[in-house]
Amino acid sequence: MTKLSVNINKLATLRNSRGGNVPNLIKATKDIESFGAQGITIHPRPDERHIKYQDARDLKAIVTTEFNIEGNPIQKFIDLVLEVKPTQVTLVPDAEDAITSNAGWDTVKHKDFLKDVITTFNKEGIRTSIFVDPDIKMVKGAAETGAHRIELYTESFAHQYAQGNKSAIHNFTKAALMAEKVELGINAGHDLSLENIKFFKEQIPNLLEVSIGHALICESLYLGLENVIPMYLQRLTL
Repeated sequence: MTKLSVNINKLATLRNSRGGNVPNLIKATKDIESFGAQGITIHPRPDERHIKYQDARDLKAIVTTEFNIEGNPIQKFIDLVLEVKPTQVTLVPDAEDAITSNAGWDTVKHKDFLKDVITTFNKEGIRTSIFVDPDIKMVKGAAETGAHRIELYTESFAHQYAQGNKSAIHNFTKAALMAEKVELGINAGHDLSLENIKFFKEQIPNLLEVSIGHALICESLYLGLENVIPMYLQRLTL
């Protein structure tokens, strides 16, 4: 079964909009895990506009499933990950002012940099994953960095699927097959939803984990977290 890691950034955005502690991320995280989620994902950014760096420290103490921290490996982020020591760190090449992640790494151009960062995390026993586009060349490059996994950037698939173009999955399937060949684990995330997750899962061999935040939280506004999480788990079970 593919694991579901719930990205709680949107809950932090809602909390920060009023300057208090509602919703309470600690309570929400415990509830999300109790509803069946198999992981918690956060993506702190330098301006802390949603997840704050202190949230990472606080969550480390209470997360009982897998804890995944995403982000651009600037020094402040590297220091945080080394302090918190999550289950997994996912490296994402987003600009500091990016609204959301919008591209995968060029693992060929940035191979030496990624290799240095990943070596640092691997020495601390932290599983490493690289955010990549569904490009065979980028998957091969990721394998040369020493990373344990890739995370396929799925926005293009989600957009095309919503337009009725199921053939958009083909590059993702090819990338996953290459990842398997070069012994990389496969994660995926970005704009995956209840609408498209079952099809995506069916077409991607050996999909280990999906990280879902925006869609899941939006769907939960109508259906409730307690209902939505099992709905994802059902679609991820084949």
